[in-house]
Amino acid sequence: MNVRKTISEELEDLLSSCTPEVRYMALALRDLIFEIEPRAKEQIEIKAGVLGYGIDVTYTNIICVVVLHADHVNLSFPRGVDSRQVKIRERSQVHSAEIAALLKDAVELTHRLR
Repeated sequence: MNVRKTISEELEDLLSSCTPEVRYMALALRDLIFEIEPRAKEQIEIKAGVLGYGIDVTYTNIICVVVLHADHVNLSFPRGVDSRQVKIRERSQVHSAEIAALLKDAVELTHRLR
């Protein structure tokens, strides 16, 4: 895993209560999101256990949301793309072509609707 952006204190606070597996999946998704959309803006909601990624720092232009759970993460898309939510339970899922395709579609759709 190669984290493309530094991990802020706020992000570290969010991840501090996660299992190593959930932490890995969240950070790997984060890497993939920044790889697909390097200009993405990250929003951290510690109380909700959520990482949001958008083309602006507004909820209107959210690309996707990573929701942290005890034993998995959910990758959610506010515009539906092909799936409103994908439950990720294993590291290998993060690195699948399907997840990358969903993220690319979400980025394109978000830019188009802007």
